[in-house]
Amino acid sequence: MSTIVSPVRRVDIVGVPMDLGASRRGVDMGPSAVRYAKLHDSLRKLRIESIVDRGNLAVPIRESADADDSSAKFLTVINGVCNDLALIVDDAVRAGGLPIVLGGDHSIAVGTLDGLTRARGEAPGLVWIDAHADINSPGSSPTGNVHGMPLYFALNKGFAIADRTVQIGLRDVDVSEKEMLRQFNVQTFTMSDVDKRGMVHVMEEALAIAGGHGRPIHVSFDMDAIDPSEAPGTGTPVKGGLSYREAHLVMEMLYESGQLGSIEIVEINPILDHRNQTAALAVGLICSALGKSIL
Repeated sequence: MSTIVSPVRRVDIVGVPMDLGASRRGVDMGPSAVRYAKLHDSLRKLRIESIVDRGNLAVPIRESADADDSSAKFLTVINGVCNDLALIVDDAVRAGGLPIVLGGDHSIAVGTLDGLTRARGEAPGLVWIDAHADINSPGSSPTGNVHGMPLYFALNKGFAIADRTVQIGLRDVDVSEKEMLRQFNVQTFTMSDVDKRGMVHVMEEALAIAGGHGRPIHVSFDMDAIDPSEAPGTGTPVKGGLSYREAHLVMEMLYESGQLGSIEIVEINPILDHRNQTAALAVGLICSALGKSIL
């Protein structure tokens, strides 16, 4: 059964060239790669009335930044950038825009969720698409890389609420993260769940949880959730991920829900990509979330 959804009238794009949360360099070029993959042209074809590109946030380079404690490297600098991002996301929502945040590594999610919470007075529903749980604490992280901690920080700060958070696509989860997921009681759908139940049923449950009581939904999409055969340009690829069509179905169903309020695409590393394939796929996913359909 088809659903009639009001078209998106305004989107606000912001790039966050953050690589301080990851160990592999190059992910800071992700926002430029997505724009180069004809993001603006693709959005215009959807007849969005207003496309506001707020440019890229200033992010200190690794060589000039203080690494802080090895248990959470560059956390002070990352928090500063996230606060800047929160201000922009807050302003975009209040101006009537649907924020599209382009990463950068996944540590930026804390800033996006902070801004959404400021603008609406409560944390959004959250659909987190990722191969990894990203819920390590500084004390449990085996690497000290903050891109493996954003969901932990967001839940602790109240920018995400466990009973309205859903993770989809998990297949590489640390032992410590398994305990964190149990403690927070976050709803998870691993790739085994997707295989057994199918993406339609998984997304129906995810939308019911994240979008309960009609609340706006934020999708935070790590491109390593997709199988590396389709999205090779990521720093932490794991075989056995979402297929091309499963990834698009996630975004299509978010659009059809009528509750999608914001989009975040992260962990695109052009240095590791093939002919900008991963960035082009990201543009297609954004368009599916904003109403592009097969017919």
